[in-house]
Amino acid sequence: MTEIRIVVGEISLNALIEDTPTGRKIAEALPLQAEATRWGEEIYFEIPVAAEAEEDARAEVAVGELAYWPMGSAFCIFFGPTPVSTGTEPRAYSPVNVFGRIQGDPAVLKSVPDGAQVRVVKT
Repeated sequence: MTEIRIVVGEISLNALIEDTPTGRKIAEALPLQAEATRWGEEIYFEIPVAAEAEEDARAEVAVGELAYWPMGSAFCIFFGPTPVSTGTEPRAYSPVNVFGRIQGDPAVLKSVPDGAQVRVVKT
């Protein structure tokens, strides 16, 4: 596991990257900085990592999970329902590789505007 910090403006969240093929690629690419795109209660941003969908890729994700979206080469942070959700749980647009989890309450991300700068660093 790799411990990371996600910083968006005044918000700082600790998270863990799991030891998965995609998780290792993302940990090796740190630090990352990009402009956030909001999609419902998901923030995502393109990163310089290329990974195919893993065997356990899925669209159903949990609040607080971190995932990689192969279609968009994107780092995704889920904190609530998205436009394709059928209930209160998040749902990715298409299958993602879940590689980590926020430690703490990801609901603080609800105040992050589209276009905010996001930094992801090792702690």
